[in-house]
Amino acid sequence: MYYQQFLDQFSPNYLSKLQLQILACPYFAVNNLNRDFVGTKGFSVVFRRSHLAEVAQQFPYFQPYLEQALQPDCNAFYLNPLLLQAGSRVDPHIDRSLRSYCKTIEPPVTVSVLYVAVPTDLVGGELVLQSRQRQVGRLRPQPNLLVLFQGDLTHSISAVAGTGLRLSLVCEQYRLEEAELEEIPAFTLESRAIKPERGKRNRKDHKKAKDANPSLLI
Repeated sequence: MYYQQFLDQFSPNYLSKLQLQILACPYFAVNNLNRDFVGTKGFSVVFRRSHLAEVAQQFPYFQPYLEQALQPDCNAFYLNPLLLQAGSRVDPHIDRSLRSYCKTIEPPVTVSVLYVAVPTDLVGGELVLQSRQRQVGRLRPQPNLLVLFQGDLTHSISAVAGTGLRLSLVCEQYRLEEAELEEIPAFTLESRAIKPERGKRNRKDHKKAKDANPSLLI
């Protein structure tokens, strides 16, 4: 099975608050993801399962989603709100966002997507799933739909038209060996809204700083 869909997993009240909190978050900005994410906004939270409590402390509004979506056999995660609006799209790619910390990393075991807000007049914006250049799914988003799909699938989001915001919460879920896991920050943020304190620091410097102070946010 390439993907699973679960409808109405959360209360409308939770989704409404989740949307407000994401859009008001100071880290929310033009996306820090790669050039496949055209015209999108968001930010990213990288964490190991050992620091799930810290994610809940910093972002309590993510907690109900994480309790529902995280797979018990995964130990490293790349979580990101993803906003698309008119003119936005995501080109075909395979998720491997933790590769910037560990070069040898394989794709995630699974990717979970919660559709937080979807405009009623949405044109486009479908999630397209492919396996070896064969389309295996084309999913139209709808509010309160939770999708889990196989992490090694090539996927894309068709260009969005119409008014309103298409907001989802995405989590790449990895099952890493111990040596790989040590390369991943225990907890850190990635956002274009975060400015280095002193000039630019590369990821190695960032990792050293995080190892010295796991609560560091930049």
